[in-house]
Amino acid sequence: MSIQAEGSGLLIPSRDVDRYYPPPESMGEWRYAEDADQVRDAAGIDPDKLDLVLQSQAFHYGGDQWSVVIIRHGYLVREYHTFNIPIPTRFNIWSGTKSFTGTAWGLLLEASRRSELPNGGKVELDSPAYPFIPDGYPLTDSRKEHITIRHLLTMTSGVAGHSSGCVGMPMEKGQGAFEHVLGRCPNRHGYWADALAADPGTHWEYSDLGLQHLSLAFANIMGVEMRDYMQDRVFAPIGIEELSWNLLGGRGFIGPHTNGDSGIYISSRELARFGYLALHNGMWDGQQLIPAWWMELATKTSQSMNPDYGYTWWVNSEGTGWPNLPMMAGLPRDAFALRGYNANNCYVIPSLDLVVARVGTGPVGWNDQGLIGAITDTIIPVEDR
Repeated sequence: MSIQAEGSGLLIPSRDVDRYYPPPESMGEWRYAEDADQVRDAAGIDPDKLDLVLQSQAFHYGGDQWSVVIIRHGYLVREYHTFNIPIPTRFNIWSGTKSFTGTAWGLLLEASRRSELPNGGKVELDSPAYPFIPDGYPLTDSRKEHITIRHLLTMTSGVAGHSSGCVGMPMEKGQGAFEHVLGRCPNRHGYWADALAADPGTHWEYSDLGLQHLSLAFANIMGVEMRDYMQDRVFAPIGIEELSWNLLGGRGFIGPHTNGDSGIYISSRELARFGYLALHNGMWDGQQLIPAWWMELATKTSQSMNPDYGYTWWVNSEGTGWPNLPMMAGLPRDAFALRGYNANNCYVIPSLDLVVARVGTGPVGWNDQGLIGAITDTIIPVEDR
């Protein structure tokens, strides 16, 4: 059963029908659109136009290694890989990791709602963050007492970020990663995060260090590392078998704790699984793995200072995220994405039933908007099938 999106000419799967969920790679992996007819009939994509995408400037090799997977209506429609890697090669998706951290916090907040936190704890979006980070005391800036979990998840905490030079962790002997996060030592470039860049809630700044606060708080609240919690609650149930997630710190410094802003290594096929879970609003084969309320909240604009950012996902709620693409005068308003350095991105568009996952070593300047626009432009309107 399907419905037609108003004014779009596109066929959208109804929310109340059985959906396909792929078994793990070791047990059969994604179902394939085997030939051109199946690409057209089952996936609703023009196979000739899609093949031309491969020949476009965006797909030139250029010396990097990368992999792209396209999923529509539950079919692996096409996957493209540079010649120098095997299909399951894993890459660091850099800041794409932040969306996994946000997902872990969606699970934590749901556990709080259900009174299932250890020791009867209670955490809400507007709870102050630092009481859950004992290593943060004494505070290096008194305003830190007003940083909430919501501020950290939406990049409005005031914690110094990219615009303030706080990119990259310390490298000098005697300096630790989380010590820099908490403002106790500089990073490798000599920048400090001891003073806030702005009062909490008044300024949007992309901040790796803000996300690292969430890793520290998660470990203290849950008594388990974020990566291990996600392995049990999300990765294993959706068949992600070959993901690794770095730890930071330890050896005399704070930690080790999960790297909250970077450090997930994953293949394009398995990243597509995470995107597919998000596409289905956190549902996987009858199990609501991620709370639906969290997915709804996280993939919409979170504040007015940067309407293109939700809760650790990049969003298009206001139509300003990806406005200049061929189809529908830009991407649909429900499009969202996790995005990382070197164009390690996963686009999710529920109204098109589409997931596009890309991982690789670069290039830094990859035209990813051109890529996703070219792919959406291959979707066949209902009346033309």
